[in-house]
Amino acid sequence: MNPISKYKTLSQASKSFSKSDYKRALEKYAAVLQDYPHSKEAYNGVILSEMALSGESGAEALFDYYEILKEEDRENADEIISDLLENMDGAIEKLSEMLLSPLAQSLEGEDGILYEDFKKILDDGAEFKETFENIMFSTRVIITKKNDFIDFLDKLIEHNFSEMALSYLESALNVYPNDKSLIRLLEKISEGRLVENRASKSEL
Repeated sequence: MNPISKYKTLSQASKSFSKSDYKRALEKYAAVLQDYPHSKEAYNGVILSEMALSGESGAEALFDYYEILKEEDRENADEIISDLLENMDGAIEKLSEMLLSPLAQSLEGEDGILYEDFKKILDDGAEFKETFENIMFSTRVIITKKNDFIDFLDKLIEHNFSEMALSYLESALNVYPNDKSLIRLLEKISEGRLVENRASKSEL
């Protein structure tokens, strides 16, 4: 599947935020992060959207300042806002909660399914592998909480989707290299590969 249009989607996210549609803005920034995990504008947008959704004062003002900066100093705007956000109380925690990870591409503009709804399907007795594969080819799952992200990766590893889990882990570890939960999952994948290698050797 082809990557989304980065600049078009960022523009859509910005317009949604300006209209106070913070949830839509959050989803659009999340979609950009899926294909462009190093986009600072998307990361900043995620934090600002989450702040606005949480009712924190200052989010709208920071966003307006960000828009002005992008017009006046495009080259340094992302860094300036990143520095401001990192110095705000709880900003890093907010970012770590927002490891947004759509699982598959869909037609641009689709909202997808929230991970909470995906879990409800599993709780009702659906089998993970079959359900996940069906969703992969029809829509996207949007994860908006760090605990859900960890839970999802854990399930991927348990159901033999380790390579996919590893690709998500690598992106996440670029941002949070010392996160113990992510490191634990990486170790789990490594341990699984060791077991597989030993089993293969024993069959020779």
